[in-house]
Amino acid sequence: MLALRSAYLLALMIWLGGIAVLGGLVAPTTFAVLQEGMPEAGRALAGDVFGTVVARFHYVEYAAGGVLMVTLAAMALLGPRPAGFAARISIIAIMLAVAVYSGVVVLGGIDAVQLEIGTLPSRLAADDVRRLDFDALHRLSERLMLVDMVGALALLYWEARE
Repeated sequence: MLALRSAYLLALMIWLGGIAVLGGLVAPTTFAVLQEGMPEAGRALAGDVFGTVVARFHYVEYAAGGVLMVTLAAMALLGPRPAGFAARISIIAIMLAVAVYSGVVVLGGIDAVQLEIGTLPSRLAADDVRRLDFDALHRLSERLMLVDMVGALALLYWEARE
């Protein structure tokens, strides 16, 4: 049981920590450093780098979500059912669905818009439909990460209470 709970907590902390590090450290640092060091191409390069990091992080989210599901289910089967089991499984399922939607649909949309534009969206007119589409997808991506962060914090709170 200790091994299952440890794996559960490790997966949860990787997911939550990854979101926090990406949003709070990697994104602002990548854009600041590359834009300062390469005023002409830095923003585009930073977008490419961060986009790739986020795309790869989605695989970490999928794996972490799988580990959370399996370990929580195993804890329920092998010992006393964890407190709030149904709610916790539901939160994990929602988090996984959000991550998959973000990784497949939203990032796919962002990639498609960027391919169509062929330049930085910020170089387009403020009322250009492609820029508006990109901005909307970017905001949605941020909000979806926030949903997963809130879910992970709720799960962490549940664990801390036990």
